[in-house]
Amino acid sequence: MAQQQRVLMKGTEAIAEAAIRAGCLHFFGYPITPQNEIPEYMSKRLPQVGGVFVQAESEVAAGNMLYGAGGSGVRVMTSSSSPGLALMAEAFSYMCGAEIPAVVVNIMRGGPGLGDIAPSQGDYAMMTKGFGHGDKQALVLAPSTVQEAVDLMSLAFDKADEYRNPVVVIGDGLIGQMMEPVTFPENAAKKVDHSSWAAVGKPKTRERNIINSLYLDPDELEQHVHRLYKKYGKMEANEQRSENFMLDDKPPFVICAYGTTARIAKTAIRELRKQGLKVGLFRPITAWPFPAVEFEKLVEPTKLFFGIEMSMGQMVEDVRGLVGKRRPVKFYGRQGGVVPTTEEIIAQVKENYPN
Repeated sequence: MAQQQRVLMKGTEAIAEAAIRAGCLHFFGYPITPQNEIPEYMSKRLPQVGGVFVQAESEVAAGNMLYGAGGSGVRVMTSSSSPGLALMAEAFSYMCGAEIPAVVVNIMRGGPGLGDIAPSQGDYAMMTKGFGHGDKQALVLAPSTVQEAVDLMSLAFDKADEYRNPVVVIGDGLIGQMMEPVTFPENAAKKVDHSSWAAVGKPKTRERNIINSLYLDPDELEQHVHRLYKKYGKMEANEQRSENFMLDDKPPFVICAYGTTARIAKTAIRELRKQGLKVGLFRPITAWPFPAVEFEKLVEPTKLFFGIEMSMGQMVEDVRGLVGKRRPVKFYGRQGGVVPTTEEIIAQVKENYPN
Protein backbone atom coordinates (compact mmCIF):
# COMPACT_ATOMS: atom_id res chain seq x y z
CA MET A 1 0.00 0.00 0.00
CA ALA A 2 1.39 3.39 -0.98
CA GLN A 3 2.22 5.67 1.92
CA GLN A 4 0.03 8.75 2.17
CA GLN A 5 1.81 12.00 1.45
CA ARG A 6 2.26 14.47 4.26
CA VAL A 7 1.66 18.10 3.39
CA LEU A 8 2.85 21.15 5.34
CA MET A 9 -0.18 23.38 5.82
CA LYS A 10 -1.44 26.20 8.00
CA GLY A 11 -4.13 25.08 10.43
CA THR A 12 -6.95 27.13 8.94
CA GLU A 13 -6.20 25.97 5.39
CA ALA A 14 -5.89 22.35 6.50
CA ILE A 15 -9.29 22.60 8.19
CA ALA A 16 -10.80 23.94 4.98
CA GLU A 17 -9.23 21.22 2.82
CA ALA A 18 -10.34 18.54 5.28
CA ALA A 19 -13.91 19.83 5.08
CA ILE A 20 -13.88 19.61 1.27
CA ARG A 21 -12.52 16.07 1.38
CA ALA A 22 -15.28 15.22 3.85
CA GLY A 23 -17.82 16.16 1.18
CA CYS A 24 -18.55 19.76 2.10
CA LEU A 25 -19.22 21.67 -1.12
CA HIS A 26 -21.10 24.62 0.38
CA PHE A 27 -19.57 27.32 2.56
CA PHE A 28 -21.22 30.49 3.86
CA GLY A 29 -19.28 32.94 5.99
CA TYR A 30 -18.05 36.41 6.77
CA PRO A 31 -14.39 37.37 7.33
CA ILE A 32 -12.95 37.86 10.80
CA THR A 33 -9.41 37.36 12.09
CA PRO A 34 -7.78 34.95 13.00
CA GLN A 35 -9.66 32.49 10.78
CA ASN A 36 -9.80 34.41 7.50
CA GLU A 37 -7.75 31.82 5.66
CA ILE A 38 -10.64 29.34 5.91
CA PRO A 39 -13.07 31.36 3.76
CA GLU A 40 -10.21 32.57 1.58
CA TYR A 41 -9.16 28.97 0.89
CA MET A 42 -12.76 27.90 0.35
CA SER A 43 -13.37 30.72 -2.12
CA LYS A 44 -10.56 29.37 -4.27
CA ARG A 45 -11.02 25.62 -3.85
CA LEU A 46 -14.77 25.14 -3.88
CA PRO A 47 -15.31 26.34 -7.47
CA GLN A 48 -12.56 23.90 -8.53
CA VAL A 49 -14.52 20.94 -7.15
CA GLY A 50 -18.01 22.02 -8.19
CA GLY A 51 -18.88 23.64 -4.88
CA VAL A 52 -20.36 26.97 -3.85
CA PHE A 53 -18.73 29.71 -1.75
CA VAL A 54 -20.76 32.69 -0.58
CA GLN A 55 -19.41 35.58 1.43
CA ALA A 56 -22.52 36.77 3.22
CA GLU A 57 -23.22 40.37 4.17
CA SER A 58 -22.87 39.49 7.87
CA GLU A 59 -22.48 36.60 10.28
CA VAL A 60 -26.22 36.72 10.90
CA ALA A 61 -26.85 36.18 7.21
CA ALA A 62 -24.23 33.43 7.00
CA GLY A 63 -25.91 31.53 9.83
CA ASN A 64 -29.26 31.62 8.10
CA MET A 65 -27.74 30.58 4.79
CA LEU A 66 -26.28 27.61 6.64
CA TYR A 67 -29.76 26.77 7.91
CA GLY A 68 -31.24 26.93 4.41
CA ALA A 69 -28.57 24.96 2.61
CA GLY A 70 -28.35 22.36 5.38
CA GLY A 71 -32.09 21.96 5.13
CA SER A 72 -31.65 20.74 1.55
CA GLY A 73 -29.56 17.82 2.80
CA VAL A 74 -26.12 18.87 1.58
CA ARG A 75 -22.99 19.04 3.72
CA VAL A 76 -22.54 22.66 4.76
CA MET A 77 -20.08 24.59 6.87
CA THR A 78 -19.29 28.00 8.25
CA SER A 79 -16.34 29.33 10.20
CA SER A 80 -15.81 32.43 12.27
CA SER A 81 -14.19 33.72 15.43
CA SER A 82 -15.60 34.70 18.79
CA PRO A 83 -17.68 37.87 18.10
CA GLY A 84 -18.85 36.41 14.80
CA LEU A 85 -20.08 33.24 16.50
CA ALA A 86 -22.08 35.33 18.96
CA LEU A 87 -23.95 36.78 15.98
CA MET A 88 -24.66 33.29 14.63
CA ALA A 89 -26.20 32.09 17.89
CA GLU A 90 -29.83 32.61 16.82
CA ALA A 91 -29.42 30.62 13.61
CA PHE A 92 -27.60 27.89 15.54
CA SER A 93 -30.56 27.53 17.88
CA TYR A 94 -32.90 27.36 14.88
CA MET A 95 -30.79 24.59 13.34
CA CYS A 96 -30.85 22.60 16.58
CA GLY A 97 -34.60 23.05 16.85
CA ALA A 98 -35.20 22.09 13.22
CA GLU A 99 -32.59 19.28 13.36
CA ILE A 100 -30.38 20.57 10.56
CA PRO A 101 -26.90 19.02 10.21
CA ALA A 102 -24.03 21.49 9.73
CA VAL A 103 -20.47 22.07 10.91
CA VAL A 104 -19.43 25.29 12.64
CA VAL A 105 -15.75 26.12 13.22
CA ASN A 106 -14.76 28.67 15.86
CA ILE A 107 -11.13 29.82 15.90
CA MET A 108 -11.29 31.67 19.21
CA ARG A 109 -9.77 35.10 19.84
CA GLY A 110 -9.40 37.33 22.87
CA GLY A 111 -12.43 39.01 24.39
CA PRO A 112 -14.87 40.09 25.72
CA GLY A 113 -16.19 42.58 23.21
CA LEU A 114 -14.03 43.27 20.20
CA GLY A 115 -11.01 42.20 22.23
CA ASP A 116 -8.04 41.33 20.06
CA ILE A 117 -6.98 38.79 17.45
CA ALA A 118 -4.66 36.79 19.73
CA PRO A 119 -5.35 33.16 20.76
CA SER A 120 -7.90 32.55 23.49
CA GLN A 121 -10.16 29.87 24.95
CA GLY A 122 -12.76 32.28 26.28
CA ASP A 123 -15.64 30.82 24.24
CA TYR A 124 -15.75 27.42 25.94
CA ALA A 125 -18.88 28.23 27.93
CA MET A 126 -20.61 29.83 24.95
CA MET A 127 -19.98 26.86 22.69
CA THR A 128 -20.72 24.09 25.20
CA LYS A 129 -23.55 25.63 27.22
CA GLY A 130 -24.91 28.85 25.80
CA PHE A 131 -24.63 28.89 22.01
CA GLY A 132 -28.12 30.09 21.12
CA HIS A 133 -31.37 30.33 23.02
CA GLY A 134 -33.60 27.62 24.42
CA ASP A 135 -33.01 24.03 25.48
CA LYS A 136 -30.57 22.50 23.01
CA GLN A 137 -27.11 21.01 22.76
CA ALA A 138 -24.44 20.13 20.21
CA LEU A 139 -21.34 17.99 19.97
CA VAL A 140 -18.24 20.19 20.47
CA LEU A 141 -14.84 18.89 19.30
CA ALA A 142 -11.56 20.44 20.52
CA PRO A 143 -8.42 19.50 18.54
CA SER A 144 -4.95 20.22 19.91
CA THR A 145 -2.93 19.76 16.70
CA VAL A 146 -3.45 20.58 13.05
CA GLN A 147 -3.54 16.85 12.22
CA GLU A 148 -6.20 16.27 14.84
CA ALA A 149 -8.20 19.19 13.45
CA VAL A 150 -8.07 17.52 10.02
CA ASP A 151 -9.22 14.19 11.45
CA LEU A 152 -12.00 15.75 13.52
CA MET A 153 -13.45 17.59 10.52
CA SER A 154 -14.42 14.28 8.92
CA LEU A 155 -15.87 13.12 12.22
CA ALA A 156 -17.78 16.39 12.61
CA PHE A 157 -19.59 16.00 9.29
CA ASP A 158 -20.35 12.34 9.94
CA LYS A 159 -21.78 13.06 13.39
CA ALA A 160 -23.78 16.04 12.13
CA ASP A 161 -25.47 13.71 9.65
CA GLU A 162 -25.85 10.88 12.14
CA TYR A 163 -27.61 13.00 14.75
CA ARG A 164 -29.17 15.58 12.42
CA ASN A 165 -27.66 18.33 14.51
CA PRO A 166 -24.98 21.00 14.15
CA VAL A 167 -21.48 20.03 15.30
CA VAL A 168 -18.96 22.58 16.54
CA VAL A 169 -15.17 22.45 16.19
CA ILE A 170 -13.29 24.83 18.48
CA GLY A 171 -9.69 25.90 18.15
CA ASP A 172 -7.74 29.04 18.90
CA GLY A 173 -5.56 31.43 16.97
CA LEU A 174 -2.45 29.30 17.48
CA ILE A 175 -3.98 26.15 16.00
CA GLY A 176 -5.40 28.26 13.20
CA GLN A 177 -2.14 29.99 12.30
CA MET A 178 0.56 27.38 13.00
CA MET A 179 1.91 25.20 10.19
CA GLU A 180 2.32 21.45 10.68
CA PRO A 181 2.63 18.42 8.38
CA VAL A 182 -0.72 16.69 7.90
CA THR A 183 -2.05 13.61 6.18
CA PHE A 184 -5.56 13.74 4.82
CA PRO A 185 -7.76 10.66 5.24
CA GLU A 186 -8.70 8.80 2.09
CA ASN A 187 -12.35 8.43 1.10
CA ALA A 188 -13.43 10.80 3.90
CA ALA A 189 -16.64 11.84 2.13
CA LYS A 190 -19.64 9.67 2.97
CA LYS A 191 -22.83 9.70 0.94
CA VAL A 192 -25.89 10.02 3.15
CA ASP A 193 -29.47 9.93 1.91
CA HIS A 194 -31.35 12.82 3.51
CA SER A 195 -34.40 12.59 1.27
CA SER A 196 -36.59 11.29 4.11
CA TRP A 197 -36.49 14.66 5.88
CA ALA A 198 -34.74 17.29 3.71
CA ALA A 199 -36.41 19.87 1.47
CA VAL A 200 -35.44 18.24 -1.81
CA GLY A 201 -38.74 18.17 -3.68
CA LYS A 202 -41.71 15.92 -3.00
CA PRO A 203 -41.99 12.59 -4.83
CA LYS A 204 -45.37 10.87 -4.98
CA THR A 205 -44.16 8.20 -2.58
CA ARG A 206 -44.20 10.36 0.56
CA GLU A 207 -45.72 13.40 2.21
CA ARG A 208 -44.09 16.81 2.10
CA ASN A 209 -41.00 17.37 4.23
CA ILE A 210 -41.46 20.42 6.43
CA ILE A 211 -38.44 21.84 8.25
CA ASN A 212 -39.54 23.86 11.21
CA SER A 213 -38.68 24.86 14.77
CA LEU A 214 -41.93 26.72 15.52
CA TYR A 215 -44.42 25.04 17.88
CA LEU A 216 -47.20 27.32 19.05
CA ASP A 217 -48.75 24.68 21.30
CA PRO A 218 -46.69 24.52 24.54
CA ASP A 219 -47.43 20.83 25.07
CA GLU A 220 -46.28 20.04 21.53
CA LEU A 221 -43.07 22.04 21.99
CA GLU A 222 -42.40 20.29 25.28
CA GLN A 223 -42.71 16.91 23.56
CA HIS A 224 -40.34 18.10 20.83
CA VAL A 225 -37.74 19.23 23.40
CA HIS A 226 -38.01 15.90 25.22
CA ARG A 227 -37.41 14.07 21.94
CA LEU A 228 -34.38 16.24 21.22
CA TYR A 229 -32.95 15.48 24.64
CA LYS A 230 -33.26 11.76 24.06
CA LYS A 231 -30.98 12.36 21.08
CA TYR A 232 -28.61 14.49 23.15
CA GLY A 233 -28.55 11.70 25.72
CA LYS A 234 -27.31 9.32 23.03
CA MET A 235 -24.61 11.84 22.13
CA GLU A 236 -23.57 12.10 25.77
CA ALA A 237 -23.40 8.33 26.14
CA ASN A 238 -21.64 7.54 22.87
CA GLU A 239 -19.47 10.50 21.91
CA GLN A 240 -17.17 11.13 24.86
CA ARG A 241 -13.56 11.42 23.72
CA SER A 242 -10.42 12.20 25.70
CA GLU A 243 -6.68 11.66 25.90
CA ASN A 244 -4.76 10.41 28.93
CA PHE A 245 -1.13 11.59 28.92
CA MET A 246 1.28 10.01 31.42
CA LEU A 247 -1.52 8.83 33.68
CA ASP A 248 -0.74 5.10 33.70
CA ASP A 249 1.27 5.35 36.93
CA LYS A 250 -1.59 7.24 38.66
CA PRO A 251 0.21 10.50 39.42
CA PRO A 252 -1.06 12.54 42.37
CA PHE A 253 -1.13 15.75 40.30
CA VAL A 254 -3.35 15.81 37.18
CA ILE A 255 -3.49 18.80 34.84
CA CYS A 256 -6.77 19.29 32.96
CA ALA A 257 -6.37 21.25 29.74
CA TYR A 258 -7.57 21.18 26.13
CA GLY A 259 -6.50 22.47 22.75
CA THR A 260 -3.26 24.42 22.47
CA THR A 261 -2.93 24.74 26.25
CA ALA A 262 -2.78 20.94 26.53
CA ARG A 263 0.15 20.87 24.09
CA ILE A 264 2.07 23.32 26.22
CA ALA A 265 1.19 21.33 29.33
CA LYS A 266 2.63 18.16 27.77
CA THR A 267 6.01 19.83 27.33
CA ALA A 268 5.91 21.00 30.96
CA ILE A 269 4.96 17.52 32.16
CA ARG A 270 7.89 15.91 30.35
CA GLU A 271 10.27 18.33 32.06
CA LEU A 272 8.61 17.85 35.45
CA ARG A 273 8.93 14.09 35.09
CA LYS A 274 12.66 14.52 34.48
CA GLN A 275 12.79 16.43 37.75
CA GLY A 276 11.07 13.60 39.61
CA LEU A 277 7.56 15.02 39.91
CA LYS A 278 4.78 12.64 38.89
CA VAL A 279 2.36 14.72 36.83
CA GLY A 280 -0.12 13.71 34.13
CA LEU A 281 -2.63 15.31 31.78
CA PHE A 282 -6.31 14.68 31.13
CA ARG A 283 -7.32 16.29 27.83
CA PRO A 284 -10.96 16.51 26.75
CA ILE A 285 -11.28 16.04 23.00
CA THR A 286 -15.02 16.51 23.27
CA ALA A 287 -15.69 19.74 25.14
CA TRP A 288 -19.31 18.58 25.05
CA PRO A 289 -20.04 15.98 26.11
CA PHE A 290 -17.29 16.38 28.67
CA PRO A 291 -15.62 12.94 28.91
CA ALA A 292 -16.94 12.20 32.38
CA VAL A 293 -16.65 8.40 32.22
CA GLU A 294 -12.87 8.42 31.71
CA PHE A 295 -12.42 11.36 34.04
CA GLU A 296 -14.20 9.59 36.89
CA LYS A 297 -11.52 6.88 36.84
CA LEU A 298 -8.95 9.49 37.86
CA VAL A 299 -10.67 10.89 40.92
CA GLU A 300 -9.72 8.18 43.41
CA PRO A 301 -5.93 8.01 42.76
CA THR A 302 -5.47 11.76 42.21
CA LYS A 303 -4.67 14.12 45.09
CA LEU A 304 -5.03 17.39 43.17
CA PHE A 305 -6.59 18.44 39.87
CA PHE A 306 -5.23 21.57 38.22
CA GLY A 307 -7.04 23.32 35.37
CA ILE A 308 -5.02 25.39 32.91
CA GLU A 309 -6.76 27.50 30.26
CA MET A 310 -6.48 30.62 28.17
CA SER A 311 -9.53 32.00 29.96
CA MET A 312 -10.72 32.87 33.47
CA GLY A 313 -11.60 29.23 34.03
CA GLN A 314 -14.55 27.97 32.01
CA MET A 315 -13.64 24.32 31.42
CA VAL A 316 -12.44 23.95 35.02
CA GLU A 317 -16.03 24.46 36.15
CA ASP A 318 -16.88 21.16 34.46
CA VAL A 319 -13.97 19.56 36.31
CA ARG A 320 -15.16 20.96 39.63
CA GLY A 321 -18.68 19.78 38.91
CA LEU A 322 -17.49 16.20 38.44
CA VAL A 323 -15.00 16.15 41.31
CA GLY A 324 -17.28 17.83 43.82
CA LYS A 325 -15.74 17.92 47.29
CA ARG A 326 -13.81 14.69 46.86
CA ARG A 327 -10.56 16.33 45.75
CA PRO A 328 -9.22 19.88 45.55
CA VAL A 329 -9.35 21.55 42.13
CA LYS A 330 -7.12 24.56 41.46
CA PHE A 331 -6.79 26.77 38.41
CA TYR A 332 -4.26 28.84 36.51
CA GLY A 333 -5.18 30.86 33.45
CA ARG A 334 -3.98 33.59 31.12
CA GLN A 335 -6.38 35.97 29.44
CA GLY A 336 -6.59 38.57 26.70
CA GLY A 337 -4.68 36.49 24.19
CA VAL A 338 -1.70 35.81 26.47
CA VAL A 339 -0.50 32.22 26.03
CA PRO A 340 0.77 30.38 29.13
CA THR A 341 4.37 29.27 28.84
CA THR A 342 5.98 25.98 29.74
CA GLU A 343 7.95 27.75 32.47
CA GLU A 344 4.79 29.20 34.00
CA ILE A 345 3.13 25.79 34.14
CA ILE A 346 6.21 24.19 35.68
CA ALA A 347 6.29 26.90 38.35
CA GLN A 348 2.57 26.45 39.08
CA VAL A 349 2.95 22.69 39.47
CA LYS A 350 5.90 23.03 41.84
CA GLU A 351 4.05 25.63 43.91
CA ASN A 352 0.93 23.48 44.25
CA TYR A 353 2.35 19.93 44.18
CA PRO A 354 0.79 17.92 47.04
CA ASN A 355 3.04 16.73 49.86
